[in-house]
Amino acid sequence: MTLQQEIVGNAMQMAVVNLRPGQTVYCEAGKFLFKTVNVTMETRLSGPSNGGGRQQGAGGSGGMGGMLRQAMGTAMQAGQRMLAGESLAFQYFSAQGGEGTVGFAGVLPGEMRALELDGTRAWFAEKDAFVAAESTVDFGIAFQGGRTGMSGGEGFVLEKFTGHGTVIIAGAGNFIDLNPADFGGRIEVDTGCVVAFEEGIQYGVQRIGGLNRQGMMNAVFGGEGLSLATLEGNGRVILQSLTIESLANALKKAQGGDKQGPTGGLFSTHAG
Repeated sequence: MTLQQEIVGNAMQMAVVNLRPGQTVYCEAGKFLFKTVNVTMETRLSGPSNGGGRQQGAGGSGGMGGMLRQAMGTAMQAGQRMLAGESLAFQYFSAQGGEGTVGFAGVLPGEMRALELDGTRAWFAEKDAFVAAESTVDFGIAFQGGRTGMSGGEGFVLEKFTGHGTVIIAGAGNFIDLNPADFGGRIEVDTGCVVAFEEGIQYGVQRIGGLNRQGMMNAVFGGEGLSLATLEGNGRVILQSLTIESLANALKKAQGGDKQGPTGGLFSTHAG
Protein backbone atom coordinates (compact mmCIF):
# COMPACT_ATOMS: atom_id res chain seq x y z
CA MET A 1 0.00 0.00 0.00
CA THR A 2 1.30 3.45 -0.89
CA LEU A 3 1.58 5.76 2.07
CA GLN A 4 -1.13 8.41 1.98
CA GLN A 5 0.65 11.65 2.76
CA GLU A 6 0.41 15.36 2.03
CA ILE A 7 3.26 17.85 2.26
CA VAL A 8 1.97 21.22 3.45
CA GLY A 9 3.47 24.60 4.24
CA ASN A 10 5.86 26.91 2.47
CA ALA A 11 8.96 28.21 4.26
CA MET A 12 9.19 25.17 6.52
CA GLN A 13 7.12 22.28 5.25
CA MET A 14 5.63 19.37 7.15
CA ALA A 15 4.30 15.97 6.10
CA VAL A 16 0.84 14.89 7.26
CA VAL A 17 0.49 11.11 6.97
CA ASN A 18 -2.79 9.20 6.98
CA LEU A 19 -2.20 5.71 8.37
CA ARG A 20 -4.52 2.90 7.40
CA PRO A 21 -4.99 -0.19 9.57
CA GLY A 22 -1.96 -2.45 9.22
CA GLN A 23 0.38 0.35 8.14
CA THR A 24 3.39 1.43 10.19
CA VAL A 25 5.54 4.48 9.64
CA TYR A 26 8.77 5.28 11.42
CA CYS A 27 10.80 8.46 11.83
CA GLU A 28 14.11 9.56 13.21
CA ALA A 29 13.85 10.81 16.79
CA GLY A 30 13.12 14.54 16.79
CA LYS A 31 11.11 14.63 13.54
CA PHE A 32 7.68 13.85 15.08
CA LEU A 33 5.14 16.71 15.33
CA PHE A 34 1.67 15.39 16.25
CA LYS A 35 -0.64 12.38 16.09
CA THR A 36 -4.24 11.43 16.68
CA VAL A 37 -5.01 9.56 19.90
CA ASN A 38 -5.53 6.20 18.16
CA VAL A 39 -1.97 6.19 16.79
CA THR A 40 0.48 4.33 19.02
CA MET A 41 4.08 5.46 19.34
CA GLU A 42 6.97 3.15 20.19
CA THR A 43 10.67 4.02 20.37
CA ARG A 44 13.18 1.34 19.32
CA LEU A 45 16.88 1.12 18.61
CA SER A 46 16.30 -1.25 15.71
CA GLY A 47 15.51 -0.16 12.18
CA PRO A 48 13.29 -2.01 9.70
CA SER A 49 16.27 -3.74 8.06
CA ASN A 50 16.88 -5.38 11.44
CA GLY A 51 13.29 -6.50 11.87
CA GLY A 52 12.29 -3.30 13.62
CA GLY A 53 9.31 -2.72 11.40
CA ARG A 54 8.21 -6.29 10.75
CA GLN A 55 6.70 -8.97 12.89
CA GLN A 56 8.58 -12.21 13.29
CA GLY A 57 6.66 -15.28 12.30
CA ALA A 58 6.12 -18.13 14.76
CA GLY A 59 9.37 -19.94 15.31
CA GLY A 60 11.15 -17.43 13.06
CA SER A 61 13.31 -16.04 15.84
CA GLY A 62 15.46 -19.20 16.01
CA GLY A 63 15.31 -19.46 19.81
CA MET A 64 18.12 -18.03 21.93
CA GLY A 65 20.53 -17.97 18.98
CA GLY A 66 18.09 -15.94 16.90
CA MET A 67 17.54 -13.51 19.76
CA LEU A 68 21.30 -13.09 20.17
CA ARG A 69 21.78 -12.47 16.44
CA GLN A 70 18.97 -9.93 16.50
CA ALA A 71 20.48 -8.15 19.51
CA MET A 72 23.90 -8.05 17.85
CA GLY A 73 22.38 -6.75 14.63
CA THR A 74 20.56 -4.02 16.54
CA ALA A 75 23.77 -3.02 18.33
CA MET A 76 25.74 -2.89 15.06
CA GLN A 77 23.03 -0.87 13.37
CA ALA A 78 22.82 1.60 16.26
CA GLY A 79 26.62 1.83 16.29
CA GLN A 80 26.71 2.68 12.59
CA ARG A 81 24.14 5.43 13.11
CA MET A 82 26.11 6.80 16.07
CA LEU A 83 29.35 6.89 14.03
CA ALA A 84 27.46 8.67 11.27
CA GLY A 85 26.10 11.26 13.70
CA GLU A 86 22.53 10.04 13.29
CA SER A 87 19.91 9.50 15.98
CA LEU A 88 20.32 6.22 17.87
CA ALA A 89 16.59 5.52 17.98
CA PHE A 90 13.60 5.37 15.67
CA GLN A 91 9.99 6.09 16.60
CA TYR A 92 7.31 3.79 15.12
CA PHE A 93 3.67 4.79 14.62
CA SER A 94 0.69 2.51 13.96
CA ALA A 95 -3.04 3.23 13.85
CA GLN A 96 -5.34 1.20 16.10
CA GLY A 97 -9.05 0.63 15.46
CA GLY A 98 -9.22 2.59 12.22
CA GLU A 99 -7.33 5.24 10.31
CA GLY A 100 -5.04 7.66 12.11
CA THR A 101 -2.99 10.75 11.36
CA VAL A 102 0.59 11.63 12.25
CA GLY A 103 2.69 14.66 11.32
CA PHE A 104 6.44 15.04 10.77
CA ALA A 105 8.85 17.86 9.92
CA GLY A 106 12.51 18.48 9.22
CA VAL A 107 14.77 20.63 11.36
CA LEU A 108 15.65 23.44 8.93
CA PRO A 109 13.57 25.95 6.93
CA GLY A 110 13.05 24.33 3.55
CA GLU A 111 11.25 21.75 1.45
CA MET A 112 10.23 18.14 1.91
CA ARG A 113 9.87 15.45 -0.73
CA ALA A 114 8.16 12.05 -0.79
CA LEU A 115 10.10 9.41 -2.75
CA GLU A 116 8.44 6.22 -3.96
CA LEU A 117 10.64 3.11 -3.93
CA ASP A 118 9.60 0.19 -6.14
CA GLY A 119 12.40 -2.20 -5.13
CA THR A 120 14.44 -1.71 -8.31
CA ARG A 121 16.55 1.29 -7.28
CA ALA A 122 17.85 2.47 -3.94
CA TRP A 123 18.01 6.14 -2.97
CA PHE A 124 20.91 7.85 -1.23
CA ALA A 125 20.53 11.02 0.82
CA GLU A 126 22.71 13.39 2.76
CA LYS A 127 23.07 12.87 6.49
CA ASP A 128 20.05 14.23 8.40
CA ALA A 129 17.80 14.33 5.29
CA PHE A 130 15.64 11.40 6.48
CA VAL A 131 12.33 12.34 8.08
CA ALA A 132 10.01 9.31 7.95
CA ALA A 133 9.21 6.17 5.94
CA GLU A 134 6.95 3.17 5.74
CA SER A 135 8.16 0.13 7.65
CA THR A 136 8.59 -1.61 4.27
CA VAL A 137 11.45 0.79 3.50
CA ASP A 138 14.83 -0.19 4.94
CA PHE A 139 17.09 2.52 6.33
CA GLY A 140 20.86 2.02 6.19
CA ILE A 141 24.14 3.91 6.35
CA ALA A 142 26.49 4.00 3.36
CA PHE A 143 30.07 4.97 4.12
CA GLN A 144 31.50 6.63 1.04
CA GLY A 145 35.27 6.36 1.02
CA GLY A 146 38.05 5.00 -1.16
CA ARG A 147 38.76 7.08 -4.24
CA THR A 148 36.03 9.56 -3.40
CA GLY A 149 37.30 10.14 0.12
CA MET A 150 40.90 10.41 -1.04
CA SER A 151 40.18 12.84 -3.85
CA GLY A 152 38.00 14.97 -1.62
CA GLY A 153 40.28 14.85 1.37
CA GLU A 154 37.56 13.37 3.56
CA GLY A 155 35.07 10.52 3.79
CA PHE A 156 31.32 10.92 3.41
CA VAL A 157 28.37 9.33 5.15
CA LEU A 158 25.12 8.85 3.25
CA GLU A 159 21.72 7.52 4.21
CA LYS A 160 20.55 4.61 2.03
CA PHE A 161 16.92 3.62 1.46
CA THR A 162 15.91 0.31 -0.11
CA GLY A 163 12.76 -1.80 -0.37
CA HIS A 164 9.24 -0.81 -1.36
CA GLY A 165 7.17 2.14 -0.21
CA THR A 166 7.35 5.83 0.62
CA VAL A 167 10.26 7.66 2.23
CA ILE A 168 10.06 11.35 3.14
CA ILE A 169 13.16 13.53 3.12
CA ALA A 170 13.78 17.19 3.95
CA GLY A 171 16.36 19.81 3.05
CA ALA A 172 17.13 23.50 3.38
CA GLY A 173 15.82 26.22 1.09
CA ASN A 174 14.20 25.16 -2.18
CA PHE A 175 14.70 21.95 -4.14
CA ILE A 176 15.60 21.49 -7.78
CA ASP A 177 15.44 18.14 -9.62
CA LEU A 178 18.15 17.46 -12.20
CA ASN A 179 19.40 14.58 -14.30
CA PRO A 180 23.12 14.69 -15.16
CA ALA A 181 22.29 12.96 -18.46
CA ASP A 182 20.56 16.19 -19.54
CA PHE A 183 23.80 18.11 -19.03
CA GLY A 184 26.31 15.94 -20.83
CA GLY A 185 26.30 13.20 -18.22
CA ARG A 186 28.01 15.07 -15.39
CA ILE A 187 27.33 18.01 -13.07
CA GLU A 188 29.51 19.63 -10.40
CA VAL A 189 27.83 20.86 -7.23
CA ASP A 190 28.68 22.57 -3.97
CA THR A 191 29.16 19.66 -1.56
CA GLY A 192 26.55 21.10 0.81
CA CYS A 193 23.82 21.32 -1.85
CA VAL A 194 23.33 17.59 -2.52
CA VAL A 195 20.13 16.30 -0.88
CA ALA A 196 19.52 12.92 -2.52
CA PHE A 197 20.11 10.88 -5.67
CA GLU A 198 19.03 7.58 -7.20
CA GLU A 199 21.14 4.46 -7.29
CA GLY A 200 23.07 4.43 -10.57
CA ILE A 201 24.32 7.97 -10.10
CA GLN A 202 28.06 8.03 -9.46
CA TYR A 203 28.81 10.37 -6.58
CA GLY A 204 32.32 11.68 -6.10
CA VAL A 205 34.35 14.63 -4.89
CA GLN A 206 37.03 16.50 -6.78
CA ARG A 207 39.41 19.25 -5.86
CA ILE A 208 38.79 22.67 -7.40
CA GLY A 209 41.54 23.30 -9.93
CA GLY A 210 45.14 22.25 -9.60
CA LEU A 211 48.00 23.41 -7.45
CA ASN A 212 48.37 26.59 -9.48
CA ARG A 213 47.47 30.24 -9.08
CA GLN A 214 43.88 29.90 -10.31
CA GLY A 215 43.30 26.75 -8.25
CA MET A 216 44.43 28.54 -5.10
CA MET A 217 42.30 31.58 -5.95
CA ASN A 218 39.25 29.31 -6.26
CA ALA A 219 39.99 27.60 -2.96
CA VAL A 220 40.86 30.71 -0.96
CA PHE A 221 38.46 33.31 -2.36
CA GLY A 222 35.75 31.30 -4.14
CA GLY A 223 33.69 30.36 -1.09
CA GLU A 224 33.69 26.65 -1.95
CA GLY A 225 36.83 25.54 -0.13
CA LEU A 226 38.91 22.88 -1.86
CA SER A 227 36.27 20.48 -3.22
CA LEU A 228 33.17 20.12 -5.37
CA ALA A 229 30.78 17.17 -5.48
CA THR A 230 30.44 15.42 -8.83
CA LEU A 231 27.33 13.55 -9.97
CA GLU A 232 27.48 11.40 -13.09
CA GLY A 233 25.07 9.09 -14.90
CA ASN A 234 21.41 8.89 -15.77
CA GLY A 235 19.03 9.31 -12.87
CA ARG A 236 17.28 11.71 -10.58
CA VAL A 237 19.24 14.12 -8.40
CA ILE A 238 17.74 16.50 -5.82
CA LEU A 239 19.68 19.62 -4.84
CA GLN A 240 18.93 22.27 -2.22
CA SER A 241 19.41 26.02 -2.56
CA LEU A 242 20.59 26.60 1.02
CA THR A 243 23.51 24.92 2.77
CA ILE A 244 23.79 24.48 6.52
CA GLU A 245 27.12 26.31 6.47
CA SER A 246 25.71 29.35 4.66
CA LEU A 247 22.73 29.45 7.05
CA ALA A 248 25.05 29.24 10.06
CA ASN A 249 27.24 32.04 8.68
CA ALA A 250 24.19 34.21 8.00
CA LEU A 251 22.98 33.74 11.58
CA LYS A 252 26.43 34.57 12.96
CA LYS A 253 26.55 37.68 10.80
CA ALA A 254 23.15 38.80 12.11
CA GLN A 255 24.47 38.38 15.65
CA GLY A 256 27.56 40.47 14.91
CA GLY A 257 29.87 37.46 14.82
CA ASP A 258 30.44 37.14 11.10
CA LYS A 259 33.74 35.48 10.30
CA GLN A 260 33.22 35.22 6.57
CA GLY A 261 34.92 38.52 5.85
CA PRO A 262 35.50 39.73 2.32
CA THR A 263 37.10 36.54 1.10
CA GLY A 264 35.05 33.48 1.98
CA GLY A 265 36.63 30.16 0.96
CA LEU A 266 39.31 28.89 3.31
CA PHE A 267 39.17 32.09 5.33
CA SER A 268 35.60 31.50 6.47
CA THR A 269 34.97 30.14 9.93
CA HIS A 270 32.57 27.19 10.00
CA ALA A 271 29.98 27.17 12.72
CA GLY A 272 30.82 24.59 15.34
